[in-house]
Amino acid sequence: MKRLVLIALAAAAASMPAAAAERTVVLSVPGMNCELCPITVRKALQKVTGVIAVKATLEPPQAIVTFDDAKTAVDALTRATANAGYPSSPAR
Repeated sequence: MKRLVLIALAAAAASMPAAAAERTVVLSVPGMNCELCPITVRKALQKVTGVIAVKATLEPPQAIVTFDDAKTAVDALTRATANAGYPSSPAR
């Protein structure tokens, strides 16, 4: 009987979703200086697995990114902008 209860508990735990949280970060992207820059930054960030939404603006030069923290992290986001030619960092 104990074994059956343990199997049932293990199955229930396995079917529960991970404790992921939707997070939003503002990235400062000082290298953006033309109308096409925010588009390039937005597209680079949208390719990162786990990104839910991106809004990139020229003034102020920043990107607001909503993402699933179980699938990606801020480091991956800043790496994506840097790889696109626009180094970024979390805004303070």
